[in-house]
Amino acid sequence: MKKLFLIPLLLISTAGFAAEPSKDDWQNTTISDATIKKIQESKFVYKKCVADEMQKAPYQKQESRQATEAIVKQCENVLAKMREVYIAEKVPEVIADRHLKQMRLQTTRLVLQDMMFNEAARSVQ
Repeated sequence: MKKLFLIPLLLISTAGFAAEPSKDDWQNTTISDATIKKIQESKFVYKKCVADEMQKAPYQKQESRQATEAIVKQCENVLAKMREVYIAEKVPEVIADRHLKQMRLQTTRLVLQDMMFNEAARSVQ
């Protein structure tokens, strides 16, 4: 008889714990379309800066890693302006910094890959 009362009691107690959201659970956020558009425009300006820098002649003659580092440093101020857009739109700093870091890493990888390809093409000629 005790088992009959114990089983439903255990089921109810575990269901009660599962229903409570914890602090670590993902909390969905919303960003307005205007904010997304501003961020995309800033991202375009950053990528345009990087692309323009890559076309400059001094970088074509440098070793690929050095050229990549110089190109990314030249466009760092554009990335700082992009951070200001995030902060102005009240995006939490942690999220803004994480996204900027991710974008910087992806861009650096792509630039390095392109510069290495160009360097290899020059050495074949």
